[in-house]
This record gives sequence, C-alpha cells and structure tokens, in this order.
Amino acid sequence: MQTAKAVNLGVIFLLELGVLAAAAYWGFTRPVTGAALLALLAPGALGWLWALFGAPRARFALHGPARAGFELLWFGAGVVALYAAGAHAWALVLALVCLTSKSLAHTWGQ
Repeated sequence: MQTAKAVNLGVIFLLELGVLAAAAYWGFTRPVTGAALLALLAPGALGWLWALFGAPRARFALHGPARAGFELLWFGAGVVALYAAGAHAWALVLALVCLTSKSLAHTWGQ
C-alpha cells in the first residue's frame, strides 16, 4: 500500500506540472500577437496562485472545503485550457486522472 501511496503523490506532482504545461500550451495556440508572452503569463499566474494557496508550504494554506474548492478550480483551469486549445481528448484525460488521483489522495489522507 505504501508504494501505491508514493506513486499517487508522484502522479499528483505530475498533474500539477501538467496544469502549468496546459496553460502554456493554451497561450501558444492563441491567434494573437504576443502569444509567446501569453504562454509565459498564464502558467506564471497559475504558479503564483499555487504558491500562495496550494503548495505544501503555501503562504495562505487552505484546509478542508476551501482547499478542495481551490484545487477544483486550479486543476479545472488546466482542463479548460486544454479544451480551449482544441486538445479535447487530452482535456478529458487530464480531468479523469485528476479525479482519480485526488480521490485516492483524499481516501488515503494524503
């Protein structure tokens, strides 16, 4: 069981990176001048929010329902970014893996 818990923590970390990558991908796919700048600002804003509220040593650590709501919005932003960029299948995969991994983390008290 310890191995499964460790693997799940690794998956959650990869999901966090995946959300940032999804935001960058969304920025690059925008048909506007300065899309590269948008590709830097979108994950930068999400990373800043994660550092403030979601990271293990967050400045304003959230707990309970507030934490769950923040994570739903934060991981949901990655799903929406992929969907908006036209990567519908990847958006579905990210949503399903997030739902499964976070459900296991809640069950296991991670």
